[in-house]
Amino acid sequence: MSASLLTIVARIKAKPGMEERMRQDLLGLLAPTRAESSCITFDLLIDTNDPTVFVLYENWKDQAALDAHFQQPYVKQVFKAYEETLAEPIAVMSLEKIG
Repeated sequence: MSASLLTIVARIKAKPGMEERMRQDLLGLLAPTRAESSCITFDLLIDTNDPTVFVLYENWKDQAALDAHFQQPYVKQVFKAYEETLAEPIAVMSLEKIG
């Protein structure tokens, strides 16, 4: 792994009643995102204690790869859906491995 590897952990909370739509929107990102050449890991998880909370665990080659990901039409479509489905702003951690 290169030193520039970028790890993202994004906590995404759905509005009550929007959990299934959010789930489907996020599941729809998996295959096309994993096919991106600079995507190393792109996993969707759910909080076992709160079914409204989803977490994306992502590893990217570098920041440029993540920036390019955000420009993809399938990503923009989900960002647009967030206007209706998000309960609160997405909490994003941008992480770099140090050991």
